Amino acid sequence: MTGLNGTPEAASVVALHCSLGSGRQWTKLAAALGGYRFMAPDISGYGVAAIGRDWPRTLDGEIALLEPWLAKAEGPIHLIGHSFGGAIAFRLATASAYAQRICSLTLIEPVLPTLLRDGSSRNSSSFEPLRPFPDHTLLDSPADARLYDRFARTAQIVSQDVFDGAVMEAVEAFTAFWAGSGPREQFSPSGRLRMIEQADKLPYDFNAALDLDGVAAAARGLRVPTLLLSGGLSPHVTQRIVAKLALLIDGAELRHLPAAGHMLPVTHAERVNPEILRHIWRAEELAKLGLADAGAADAAQPAGPARPHLVFRRPSLWK
Repeated sequence: MTGLNGTPEAASVVALHCSLGSGRQWTKLAAALGGYRFMAPDISGYGVAAIGRDWPRTLDGEIALLEPWLAKAEGPIHLIGHSFGGAIAFRLATASAYAQRICSLTLIEPVLPTLLRDGSSRNSSSFEPLRPFPDHTLLDSPADARLYDRFARTAQIVSQDVFDGAVMEAVEAFTAFWAGSGPREQFSPSGRLRMIEQADKLPYDFNAALDLDGVAAAARGLRVPTLLLSGGLSPHVTQRIVAKLALLIDGAELRHLPAAGHMLPVTHAERVNPEILRHIWRAEELAKLGLADAGAADAAQPAGPARPHLVFRRPSLWK
């Protein structure tokens, strides 16, 4: 967890990390931000928030646990999210009590797989949602459906391994998927041990990401300056999600780093952080000129309510 700094008058910057990570992911960004009030809370299950097992299974539940930190954010909020943290950030910006205070949004490969779910035709996966996604008519693509299926299968494999106590296998499958087409990251023994210790949270993160309905409609309704970043070596599913969001979010800026993978805010911080800083400064200039609306548009359809568990069996501890 990275704490507060900056003056009370400054806008707040809130950065949300990926699964199996922590707020320390944003150390270099915090140093580059200077006088802004900066906070990078640990998402439930990770870092200092790893205590206990009463974790949320929805993005709204994640937001509720972040409330003590969000309540400390003064003034306008520049919101940044990477991977699972990007999914939480998207939900915050589109359907939360804080939406009207978001003055800029940066999403780095947000895990929003339901954006790719075919809304009009049945796909080959055995992991079916509990109801169709009627607002996904713009996204009726067999290729997108296959990407969704692969993500859902990975969620099934990782989650089942966790439930069966095969945590090392779960971490192996998880890291192999997120390596995409890039080289497998070599973790230190302490880093791998930390991932193994925190892997029990992964099924909850997958469930929350696969639970969210209405992503396309919510994205179309965003009226916040939005920066989208992706890496060319990342899994195709998150590259495709970013490309779809770029088409749906009015005025969104897209930055693609061909030589970067899914962990680009860490591995390519020297490229990513200046883009984030420029985006924040530009959003503040637009706000001064009255050219940017804060929060989601009135006409936006919020992402749908939480739904029951989607893609893997419910273990006895959830009954």
